[in-house]
Amino acid sequence: MTFFAPFCIPFLAGVAVMFVTLAWKWGVWLYRLPRSDKRLIVRGVPTRATFAAIGETVSESLLHRRIFRVNPLLGYMHMSLAFGWFLLIVVGWTETLAYMGLRWVPIQGHVFFRYFSTGLQHKPLFDFVMDLLLLFVLSGVALAWGKRFFSRRMGMRRTTRHMPGDRVALSALWFVFPARLVAESATCSLYGGGGFLTGTLGGWMADHISTLALMNLESAAWWFYSSCLGVFFVALPFSRYMHIFTEIPLIFLRRYKLRSGEKESSFDNFQVEACSRCGICIDPCQLQEVLGVNTVQSVYFLRDRRYGMLRREVADNCLLCGRCAEKCPVGIDLNTLRISSRDKLHNVPDERRYGYFKGLDRSSGAGKVGYFAGCMTLLTPRTLSAMSMIFDAAGEEVWWADREGGVCCGRPLKLAGETDSARKMMNYNAELFRKHGITTLVTSCPICLKVFREDYALEGIEVLHHSEYILRLLQTGRLALRHGATRFTYHDPCELGRGCGVYDQPRAVIEAVGELLEPARTRENALCCGSSVANTAITDAQQVRIARSVTEELEQTGAEVIVTACPLCKKALGRGTQREVRDLAEIVARAVE
Repeated sequence: MTFFAPFCIPFLAGVAVMFVTLAWKWGVWLYRLPRSDKRLIVRGVPTRATFAAIGETVSESLLHRRIFRVNPLLGYMHMSLAFGWFLLIVVGWTETLAYMGLRWVPIQGHVFFRYFSTGLQHKPLFDFVMDLLLLFVLSGVALAWGKRFFSRRMGMRRTTRHMPGDRVALSALWFVFPARLVAESATCSLYGGGGFLTGTLGGWMADHISTLALMNLESAAWWFYSSCLGVFFVALPFSRYMHIFTEIPLIFLRRYKLRSGEKESSFDNFQVEACSRCGICIDPCQLQEVLGVNTVQSVYFLRDRRYGMLRREVADNCLLCGRCAEKCPVGIDLNTLRISSRDKLHNVPDERRYGYFKGLDRSSGAGKVGYFAGCMTLLTPRTLSAMSMIFDAAGEEVWWADREGGVCCGRPLKLAGETDSARKMMNYNAELFRKHGITTLVTSCPICLKVFREDYALEGIEVLHHSEYILRLLQTGRLALRHGATRFTYHDPCELGRGCGVYDQPRAVIEAVGELLEPARTRENALCCGSSVANTAITDAQQVRIARSVTEELEQTGAEVIVTACPLCKKALGRGTQREVRDLAEIVARAVE
């Protein structure tokens, strides 16, 4: 049996182009990794991390569990296309093995086996299973068509805008499996066989179409099927569908603890090109929902960065709130990639700006517990006063790092892309903390908290948000509070919740003071206040519009007081409502016995 026909040429050409391009891309990206990353890979391969990566590949690249959690219908669509196609390949190769034994069969023989096996006795089990899998994939194709034209019915307010290469690949993909159905059915109509799908359709063709017309249809259908595959494979490495072959190595590299940083790196390529542009990140974006800004979402940021056309207008216009990253089915580190792009666009360090650091120490007090207010807490003096009352009530001796002013934690500059300047601030503060011998560092600002935990080298110093510190005082009996009848609602700050995973502690403190009423969107799904220091593109009026949309939802709880645990959020929310807005420390200080 000869496993070749002229119609195989487009398929074979497409496969060759795809694998050569993939090998080149992967080879360059891996070669350019720093030695430290290469060592992580070498050390990680012979460990459990490899088995964990295999499991994640099955659950996410094939079954798409994360998408299922966000949108079950979209999850089924992605799973039917990915897992269904994978099973078609696996079962198809098994079918070839069952028919041909251990004889070598070229790749086109496996893909077009129904065409080449007409002279063999059919095995009904394989006919049935292959038809069932083809129907499974076709159901996903139908949903993909539906998503493109009826996105709202699929649970998405908006879908992505495609690049030309995406349109070519998408068009080819849409016709691959319908073309396969017609081609296999036409062959069945001429030679018999087939399962409940191809055999039935083939029988209908045989009853309604002449033999000569069927022969022409069969030839045209196999050519069209092969051409669709060839076009898709050629376009794949240059389109959104590169994610198919990029997400898998990304999973393994992440398991080996490779990470993106504040500077662009070769590893970033795996993250950027693992984006499938599914559009799930669009709906959570408040810039889109409230302001109607539709060109800066993470899907477009990653697209523009991949194709070398990223503009400051796109890189800078993001709240970095993490709502999109929370929904990303691939788990791409969207905020870090945005920061490294800003670093490339903005980072122009000026040594003269930091001369005042030398010998600067405005700290006061003494104690093993240090308190860092941060810029925004200094601008909300009631929070600072409340923390002073709480420290006094607990009998805590406190070293005040910046009560009389000091140096910023550095995170606002880092978020703006001035990472080298930010690092100078971080080094100064870290040395100051070590100089005064503190063992616990408390801050009321989640922005400071996140940078202290992630970017500072503070070995031997425990870093706590004031909500965590206050709860510890309550649990150890060092602080007693009066429980009242006031009804509170709580707004999760982005950097505290999604950024640092602190959700339960503020709620426990509020419930020690009064009644807590949760808004509709809370915890991981909480809304951003709109005044993020990470966004320098939107106007003050636009910030207020976002704040009003947030406070409207908080007001719907019927609470008398809106509580947050971030000085920046407190200021922002206060501009969007007539209700009382308090920091967590304020309601605690009021309730101290």
